[in-house]
Amino acid sequence: MMKRLIARWIGRILIAATAVTALTYLADSTIFYLRGNPTAQITVNRYLTVPLKGGKIEYDFQGAGPVDCSQSLFPQGGASPCWYIRRHTNQFQKL
Repeated sequence: MMKRLIARWIGRILIAATAVTALTYLADSTIFYLRGNPTAQITVNRYLTVPLKGGKIEYDFQGAGPVDCSQSLFPQGGASPCWYIRRHTNQFQKL
């Protein structure tokens, strides 16, 4: 009896969390498109990661350049959100 009650509450919590996430994404998308697809550019540092012998990795600086970002909570219009890019200004690309 108790396991069934706990399972029911966990199911309700998961459904509520999914609904809140979906509604938040829908509202963010609607606001993004109503504002006319607001985007910005942020300068990021690009590095190439090269695997070496012995399991080591070498990081080669490729230069700094602008990256398009969307001014939204979630990724919109094929671009990452600006708040995320500002916190991750170093981008690594594997060879």
